[in-house]
Amino acid sequence: MSKGGRRVRIFSALEVANICGVVNQTAINWIRNGHLKAFTTPGGQYRIYAKDLAAFLDTRGMSASGEVLQVMMENVNWNAFLIAMEYSANEHLKGEIGRILPDHNIIQAFDWFDIGRKMVEDKPGIVLLDAELHGVDISKFIHTAKNDIIFGKPYISLLVSGHLVEAFSHMQADLVLSKPLELERLEMAVRSLEKPLDRAVNL
Repeated sequence: MSKGGRRVRIFSALEVANICGVVNQTAINWIRNGHLKAFTTPGGQYRIYAKDLAAFLDTRGMSASGEVLQVMMENVNWNAFLIAMEYSANEHLKGEIGRILPDHNIIQAFDWFDIGRKMVEDKPGIVLLDAELHGVDISKFIHTAKNDIIFGKPYISLLVSGHLVEAFSHMQADLVLSKPLELERLEMAVRSLEKPLDRAVNL
C-alpha cells in the first residue's frame, strides 16, 4: 500500500495538457514557470499529483475535468478506520479494533452529522457503521456512500444485532457483522483488502 494508505494518482505533462485543452509544451511551460507544481522522474519526465493539478485549475479559474474530480474524490485513506456509532459502544470498540489493527488510524464519529463530516473530510477507507444508529435511512446512506464520489467509496462494514443480520444482508454494505462485534471476521476482511490495494498502487 502507498504511504499513508492512499492510492496516489499522478499525471504526466501530456495528460495535463489534454485535460486543459492545450498543447504539451504549454503544460511544460506552466511547470517551468512555477505555476503548476510538479516533480521529475529519474528519466527527467514531469509528473503532477492530482491534488496539485486540482489546486492549479482552481487558481486559474478553470473547472476541473470529470477525471480530475473523480481521482480527487476517490482518493480514500485505506489506513483510516472510522467507527460510526454512539459514544459508549464507540469507545469500547476503539480499543479492541486498535489492538487488532495497530497500523490503522482510528477515527470516531458519534452521530450522523459527525459521520458525514468525517467521511468527507478524512476519507476513511473503512467504515464500521452501527445499523441501529437512529436518525437516517441506513439503506439510503450506504447507497450514497458507495456511489457518490464525495465520500470516496469506502469499504463499509455494517454492525447489527444477531437476529437482524438477514434483514440487513440485502444492502450494499461490503460486510455485515453481528453484535457483539466479530473481531476475527473484521480483521480478516480488512487484511484481505491490503493485497489488492498493493497491486493497484504498484501497477
